[in-house]
Amino acid sequence: MTSALKLRHYSHDDLPEIRQTLLDVHDDVYKAEMEEEFNQKFPWFVDHWGGHPEFSCVIAYDGEEVVGFAYGAPGAEGREWWREYLDAAPEKSRTFHFSELMVRERWRKTGTSERLHRALMNAKGADLAALLVDVTHPKVQALYESWGYRKVGERQPFPDSPVFAVMLVDLPLS
Repeated sequence: MTSALKLRHYSHDDLPEIRQTLLDVHDDVYKAEMEEEFNQKFPWFVDHWGGHPEFSCVIAYDGEEVVGFAYGAPGAEGREWWREYLDAAPEKSRTFHFSELMVRERWRKTGTSERLHRALMNAKGADLAALLVDVTHPKVQALYESWGYRKVGERQPFPDSPVFAVMLVDLPLS
């Protein structure tokens, strides 16, 4: 099923064109959990990340149907929030903050998530990637670990957000 998928790359300038697509996929993926206040804030996160001049997004399509997406943006050098979790900070400095990865249910367990992730990460030219995973989703954390990420700590970035595992990986991915 994944071989027929087409991956398209988008930037900050494309946000007006893709914003509703991102919101629609989120609403589909989280339809059973939309009563949770934190999930209702997703439009703010899209605008926040999409407002970054180096925002990058990859959307997967099966024909004209949107399958899923991945997005993020580079961190400001010297201001990487994940460094506080390491005793010795890595020498590498260019970090891509991987914010979101969502795949609609029909395409899960097909390799689509990894294709989206790799397409986004391999295009960035960063040394490291950092992300957050809800600690109540151990299968998602295990998936990222299978891609080379390691958990370096936990944080709750917002009072109403879940507690997240802070995860880090060296780039480029092998």
